[in-house]
This record gives sequence, structure tokens and C-alpha cells, in this order.
Amino acid sequence: MIDAHPAAPTIIEPKRSPVLTARSLSFAYENNQALQGATMSIGQGEIVAVTGPSGSGKSTLMLCAAGLLRPTAGQVIYNGQVVNEMSEAKRSKLRRTEFGVLFQFGQLVPELTAVENVALPLLLSGAKRKPALLVAGNWLERFDVAALADARPTDMSGGQGQRVAAARSMVTEPTVLFADEPTGALDALSSEQVMTQIARVARDTGTSVMLITHSAQIAAYGDREIIVRDGMTYSGDA
Repeated sequence: MIDAHPAAPTIIEPKRSPVLTARSLSFAYENNQALQGATMSIGQGEIVAVTGPSGSGKSTLMLCAAGLLRPTAGQVIYNGQVVNEMSEAKRSKLRRTEFGVLFQFGQLVPELTAVENVALPLLLSGAKRKPALLVAGNWLERFDVAALADARPTDMSGGQGQRVAAARSMVTEPTVLFADEPTGALDALSSEQVMTQIARVARDTGTSVMLITHSAQIAAYGDREIIVRDGMTYSGDA
């Protein structure tokens, strides 16, 4: 734990080749400065736990890294490209193909079945319905919810729904998965089940994971920890 802020943010480097780097990011919501020079990298196949108190800026850091928000200063670099300088269309395509995003409440489409929800990113990218549903079914199986293929979100428990949402976030086999409090709405047992499966599948596919969490138990699934305080990043080993 950190007892006092260092004089300047720690530059946090991965032990593996970086796939995504955020450099000196700043972002403000009106008069609230959420990020103040936040810097981090995610290594290939690495799970990075990003922790910090509520309101510290950790979710804003993830939203900027995933291209959902444009930082007011700094750069997000992925595959040699500056993500925050891309058009909205290019950033949207990146999230459909090479980035996966998983939120706390899953955000499943209530009118669709589980298999249709998981197939959605493939369909939006132009895949034919039948092969997309086949791939989606395989991903439901990988997250142990294949029996729910024809169920709608209202017929699922919280843990089941979040596993379906996790399958959807991984269906394109993204290079980077951004997971914002993916177990925050679940009880302890469901949290462990969901996070165990996310970590296992990410290891199997070589997907890098940026894991936002306030839970020490969930952070323990990470290879490395980054702490966000007052919009700045520090090494969890400091």
C-alpha cells in the first residue's frame, strides 16, 4: 500500500512487450479534473489490475484507453496508431474488432437471447447470421452458459448474465479486453466464478486485460497492479 503520494507519478512499464500505452493522459468533466497525467502500458497477454478509491479516475482512464473518451491531453497508442486522434468511426470499428469492453452490469440487449447477444459484435461487423450464431454458441460454452443460449437476460441470474456479457466481449477474440468492475454487482461466489472464467479465457486466447476493480480479491487475478489516485497512476509495488 502507498501511505503518501510520491512527488511525481510513477511511470509504469509492463514486463512484456506493450500492446497499448497511455501517455500523460488528462481529462476533465466540467470542473472536475479526473485524470492528471496518467501513464500506463499493458503488455501482451497481461492482466493489469487498475485499482484506487471511488472517484480516483480509474474508470475514466479505461474509457480513454478504450477510445470511448478523448483525453484533453496525452496519447493512447495501439499498434502504432494514436487512438484518440482517430475518427469516431475508426474508434468504433476498433472496439468491434480488436478491443473488447465489459461493464459492471453487462448491458445485454433485453430483447435478444443469450446467443444473439454474444453474436451481436460479429453481426455488426458484417458476419452472416448463421455462422455468427455458431461462433457465439461456442463462446457461451467456453463461459459455461451454453444451456442459456435461448434465454433472455430477464431469465438469467446476475452471474449468468455477466458470463454471457463476458462471452460477448470476447467473441471477436480481441487483442485487449477492457473490464470495468466486471464483478462489482455480484455476490462473492458469483464474482469468483466470473473472474476465474474471464482470466482463464484471456490466458487461453492471449488477450491482454485492463481490469478496473475496487476489490483486492479481484485485483489478485492480475499479473500487476496500477493504483490511480487523484487522476495520477502509481505502481502497486511502490
